[in-house]
Amino acid sequence: MKPRFPMFAALALCACATLAQNAAGISRSEITIGTIQDLSGPLASYGKQIRNGMLMRVDEANEMGGVHGRKIRLLVEDDGYDPKKSVLAAQKLVNSDNIFAMVGHLGTAQNLAAMPVQFEKNVINFFPITAAREMYEPFHRLKFANAATYFDQMRIAAPRLMKERNLKKACTLYQDDDFGLEVMRGAEAGLKVIGLQFVEKTTYKRGATDFSSQVARMKAAGCEMVVLGTIIRETVGTMAEARKTGFAPVFVGSSAVYTDLIPKLGGRGMDGLYATMTSQHPYLDEAAQQIRFWATKYKTRFNEDPTVFSVYGYGNIENFVKVAFKVGPNLSTDTFVKTLENMSFGRDMFGTAEMTFAPTKRLGNRYSRLSQIQDGRWKVVSDYVAFAGLKAVMQKNGKISVESEFFQD
Repeated sequence: MKPRFPMFAALALCACATLAQNAAGISRSEITIGTIQDLSGPLASYGKQIRNGMLMRVDEANEMGGVHGRKIRLLVEDDGYDPKKSVLAAQKLVNSDNIFAMVGHLGTAQNLAAMPVQFEKNVINFFPITAAREMYEPFHRLKFANAATYFDQMRIAAPRLMKERNLKKACTLYQDDDFGLEVMRGAEAGLKVIGLQFVEKTTYKRGATDFSSQVARMKAAGCEMVVLGTIIRETVGTMAEARKTGFAPVFVGSSAVYTDLIPKLGGRGMDGLYATMTSQHPYLDEAAQQIRFWATKYKTRFNEDPTVFSVYGYGNIENFVKVAFKVGPNLSTDTFVKTLENMSFGRDMFGTAEMTFAPTKRLGNRYSRLSQIQDGRWKVVSDYVAFAGLKAVMQKNGKISVESEFFQD
């Protein structure tokens, strides 16, 4: 009698293939994924750049035959940066288009509004473009985030700059909302470790254009460093007002200010600004040949210069493809999640930080590096600093406190 094992193996493979084909967004020939971007609202320039970066990487993957014979189909919805529209967009993508995963959705409130719709239908939220802690907390098996949080960014950057520049007085100006509070609280936690606290805190309402009173207060307090919980126009307005009044502290912001729009809008008055960041802005004349080639290819296709948001979109699809390839032909939500839970990602050509995931770890990276505007363009001025390294610096200077556990990985 011939062994029956080969027949059982064939049946098992058949069952696996059927399972993959029946998974939402998965067919014999396609993987359908979705993204929601602001294409018509206040961050439309970001949303369009993210979309373009995604499309570029999708086309590259499909030109190479797709993922195990399946072409990637990317569906893009516009929410105008409105959480209510995010819900409607998510409902369409999940219920009508049957996407396999949501990739690179832009915005904190927008993701929070859309995720319940996705999770009800077992749709993964893959690498949202926001640095909010809610993107991985509380734990959910379908949440995967790749961006160092605003809190973590600033609790490293603030004490580091204070120590390196031998500064004693720190202030903060932040947007009066969840985003601004995250930036302020992170810096506050970092300063506490080196025995300092803010000597002045001042806020503004979203949409504000006049920062004269806030700048006057910080100048009167003798601030040597200002932590900015600002985005674009608020950063430009604050620094322009400071320059006008002769107030010249060290300015540092989160990754929300790491955009080429700031030197473009503010001119040379923005020189000296620090920002936390991971991926490098892709200048067309960048010294690194790989980045220069990529940026030229992007401009040839979209007839505009790429930005770091183009890189975010491109990188998200790149990482999605890596996971899907590693899963193999039997692609399903369960196999994708289990594979990603045991994956690590190295740095890419833009210097994006290494990432590692685990069954109980849904944030791939906690660290950022510093860039500074010099002569009208961003220049990387530091590498990633692990908590342990900064802790050693504090211990050497005799400033470590009972909060030292904050430095643990």
